[in-house]
Amino acid sequence: MNGIDSVSQLMKTQACQKLFLYLALPCEAKPIVDRYRLKKDINLHAFAVYSNDAICLTVTGIGKTAMAAGLAYTQALFSPNSYPIMLNIGIAGHKNHSVGSVFVIDKITDADTERRFYPPLVYKPPCLSNSLVTVSKPQATYPNESLCDMEASAFYETATRFTTSELIQCVKIVSDNEASPAQNIQPKMVSELIAEHLSTIEKVLFELTVLQKSIAEQEMPDFESILQQYRFSFAEQAQLKKLLSRHRLINNQDSFDFAAKTGKEYLNALKQYLEQSEFYL
Repeated sequence: MNGIDSVSQLMKTQACQKLFLYLALPCEAKPIVDRYRLKKDINLHAFAVYSNDAICLTVTGIGKTAMAAGLAYTQALFSPNSYPIMLNIGIAGHKNHSVGSVFVIDKITDADTERRFYPPLVYKPPCLSNSLVTVSKPQATYPNESLCDMEASAFYETATRFTTSELIQCVKIVSDNEASPAQNIQPKMVSELIAEHLSTIEKVLFELTVLQKSIAEQEMPDFESILQQYRFSFAEQAQLKKLLSRHRLINNQDSFDFAAKTGKEYLNALKQYLEQSEFYL
């Protein structure tokens, strides 16, 4: 069993938890829509949303604002559980990587804010990984080492509001470089590039589905005892669950001993601890 069949089989045991895919362009989405026979929701007009029992795909449009809005819109309407999988798929430029190369992203830098995000790769990626810089406008030059796109930083930052970071990933396919600039990109070419790497996308989805199942099944004996010690808002309780799950995933243990005065202080300490731990994965 492999690919989307494996994903679908796992999904049947998880209360129909969907896989959420976010793509900027219709030509990026077309091969995936065709392959998995996704149906467009004709009742939705803000964004083009396609789905079946396992997958929900949103075409957000180009740019950070469009990506953030499309992701938040879809999650508000459809997210069925506390740990949805979110995958951003799309094209990106690079100074010298060959057109058609595929990468999982391990570091995202927002060129405007200089904020950095590190998607945790707690599985064995089916392809090489690379860093990426997200820009607001098309660039005439390429970063020295990183891929370059216009959505990933907004995708990642927004997605962390809805799920644990281990289930948020980006797959990028090189569409242009110094030898073949962005002006050469055509919609048909983009669709062909995505279609060539559907097997890689499926492998990433399979690994994330296995990981999602593991997270959902984990018991958190500390959660109730922590609630008895500190006061948390509803939103903070949801955040606490995600952080405790990540703590167990990274460190293979439940307990986290820290003498905090408030719930907010406890959350900040746990978050800081996890950010430091992820550098040693």
